[in-house]
Amino acid sequence: MPTIDVHNTAREKVSSVDLDDAVFGGEVKEHLLYAAVRYQLAARRAGTHKVKGRAEVSGSGKKPFRQKGTGSARAGHKRSPIWRGGGAVFGPTPRSYAFKLNKKVRKAALVSALSRRVEESKLVVLDKLELPEIKTKQVVDLLGRFELSDALVVLDGRDETVLRSARNLSNVTVLPSDGLNVYDLLHRQNLVMTEAAVKAVTARLGGN
Repeated sequence: MPTIDVHNTAREKVSSVDLDDAVFGGEVKEHLLYAAVRYQLAARRAGTHKVKGRAEVSGSGKKPFRQKGTGSARAGHKRSPIWRGGGAVFGPTPRSYAFKLNKKVRKAALVSALSRRVEESKLVVLDKLELPEIKTKQVVDLLGRFELSDALVVLDGRDETVLRSARNLSNVTVLPSDGLNVYDLLHRQNLVMTEAAVKAVTARLGGN
C-alpha cells in the first residue's frame, strides 16, 4: 500500500495518507486506457453531419431530354448524382458514434490511469483547497509552488470559487471526484487531489 505525503497549499507537509492498492496500486493496462479514451471521445462526437440524397435535392423529376438520338448519355432527371447539383450517393447522415463499454472495463481503466500517476510520482495530495476569492493568480501561484506545468485538480465536490479561478488557464482542469475520468487523467501530466477527494474516489472504485 503506497503512502504519500499530504501538503497544505503552501507546500508544507501536514500528514500522510495510505493509498489503497485496489485503486492507486493496480497494474497499468495500456489496452484499457486506449479503450476508455476511445469510448469517451466517440461519445463526444456530435454526429450531426448531413448531405442530401437524390430524393432530397431540389429539381424537377421530368426527363431532361429524350432517351435516344441526342448523342448524350441517357438521363432520367436532373437530381441524378452524376449531374451538378444532384444528390450525393451514400453520403453522411446524422448518427451517434457512441458505443458501449463494459462497466468493469471502465473501472479498471480508471484504476490503471490513477496507478500510472502514482508510479510516475505525479500525484499531489492537499489537505484541502479553498480560495478566499475568485482569482486566477491564486491557482497560478499554487502550481508554481509545487513546480507543476499543468494539472488535473480533483475536489471532493463542486467548488465554484476554484472552478472559476482556473477556467481561464489552458493548462488546468478542475473536476469533482465523481467526474474523474480516464481522458482528463491522461490529458494532464500531473494530478492534484484533496485528501477528501482521495477518499471519495477510493470509495467510488470499491477500495477500502
